Amino acid sequence: MSENEIAKIVIDTSFHLHKTVGPGLLESTYEHALKYDLEERGLTVESQVAIPFVYKDVKLDVGYRIDLFVENKLIVEIKSVEKLAPVHFAQTLTYLRLSEVKLGLLINFNTKLFKEGVHRLVNGL
Repeated sequence: MSENEIAKIVIDTSFHLHKTVGPGLLESTYEHALKYDLEERGLTVESQVAIPFVYKDVKLDVGYRIDLFVENKLIVEIKSVEKLAPVHFAQTLTYLRLSEVKLGLLINFNTKLFKEGVHRLVNGL
């Protein structure tokens, strides 16, 4: 399955989650619910995956964590904030670069319309 096919499933599943529970919950609630729903759809999902930072050939664990890593191909960064800030986009792009993953989704569940909270970010795709 390609990154784009996985992303389509994640977006569809996230849409249904948002439609069911709406905005206003904690980020961790959306993370756990989305992981559950994606696994129900047969996808392999890891949560809170550590990403090491390599500096001068030394791996440093500095606390970077991917919210959801789907099928070892797609990073999903989940937010539940009033408005996404530039730092949220930079964070997701940094995770893509550090992990050498090509595609990421930044999803803010705290929006009235789901489509306003979904952003696709690429790393050389």
